[in-house]
Amino acid sequence: LAQSLLALFASSLAISLVFAIIPLCHNVVVLAVVMAVAGLAMGCIDTISNMQLVKIYQKDSAIFLQALHFFVGFGALLSPLIADPFLSDTNCILANGTANASSNLPHIRKSLVPHHPGNLSHYDLPMKGMVVTRVSYAFWIMALINLPVPIAVFFLLYKERMVPCFNGSSHPLLSADELALETRPGDKDELSTAGQRPHMAAGHEDLFSCCQSKNFRGASYTYFAVHITGALVLFMTDGIVGEYSGFVYSYAVEEPLSVVHKVAGYLPSLFWGFITLGRLISIPVSYRMKPATMVFINVVGVLITFLLLLIFSSSVVFLFVGTASLGLFLSSTFPSMLAYTEDILQYKGCATTVLVTGAGIGEMVLQLLVGSIIHDRGSYSFLVCGMIFGCLAFTFYALLVFFHRMYPKPSPELDEASPDKAAVPEDTGQYQR
Repeated sequence: LAQSLLALFASSLAISLVFAIIPLCHNVVVLAVVMAVAGLAMGCIDTISNMQLVKIYQKDSAIFLQALHFFVGFGALLSPLIADPFLSDTNCILANGTANASSNLPHIRKSLVPHHPGNLSHYDLPMKGMVVTRVSYAFWIMALINLPVPIAVFFLLYKERMVPCFNGSSHPLLSADELALETRPGDKDELSTAGQRPHMAAGHEDLFSCCQSKNFRGASYTYFAVHITGALVLFMTDGIVGEYSGFVYSYAVEEPLSVVHKVAGYLPSLFWGFITLGRLISIPVSYRMKPATMVFINVVGVLITFLLLLIFSSSVVFLFVGTASLGLFLSSTFPSMLAYTEDILQYKGCATTVLVTGAGIGEMVLQLLVGSIIHDRGSYSFLVCGMIFGCLAFTFYALLVFFHRMYPKPSPELDEASPDKAAVPEDTGQYQR
């Protein structure tokens, strides 16, 4: 836990520093390096926060994962609103002929439709002159907004006596018994089993223990199959989130829909808005419904939505309805899949790293793939690609369920050291630090 909190502190502090530095980067190579550091820090936060919620809250982690990802979506929805007042509607550089260039900007935007770029050579935008943009303030405001996060993490480290230089007389925020969740009637036996799982095997107490080869000795093939199929489901679903939010605008402004540019601009906002709404709804729903059921509803809903989008591909109204529906079904897929896979693998946290990595790769790769296909085959291929990815997500989910049924059930006689076997906990009935 100390390693995880220190990594969260360093990563969240790095994000504030990066956002403060971005406006000062006057070289594209320097900017690329700075953005790479930001991506690395965000990846660390994503992985560690998911992994620790799973390891701390065990079977109750589904609710906390849904809450975590609601705030992820809420941040994605809120941050553009913070930046919007500082974005210029005219050119950001003052020079001779700036007035003419500024009046040409709307025409340039309409000409930059994919596949039909038009002749832009007659538009003269000045590249040298006095910079008048205020977008730097947006980055600095975001850096300040993020600053309380590393401060809060450091305070938690201090109160839990995990800072090497400050091991004084500070009292921990929570005692060991307060870390245990109150269970519903009939769950007391599960609590005694779940309470010690974070400390059950020596190989799983270290932050990087999942990479140690000794933990894979004696593992059945289903252990690896569950990891791989779970990661592939998120590869597809998170890839759909990335490619749909990235290209739905381009699809809408093309024929046969030919939606007005300003109206089409609302589609990504609508998509992310319903992702955030869906994650908020999923917090109470996950308390009543099993993660496996939620993932099934999600992947089937995505598949049906893309099928209807293909059938009604000429309807602008259904494009908006389908975008909202797709955001709703995709919203809880990631946290539900995380909870489901870790439930199969006895909440060791190792699966979380694999799943988060698979989701990140999918979001990157599928956007590149769909962008190149749209460029070659036209806008209709955007929906066809989504349908194919939805079918693949459902197929991989079916395989995951199949391997889940074949996965060995935990029993007290199994060896603690094996990564796909349950450990024998001491019956303490509470979490321990």
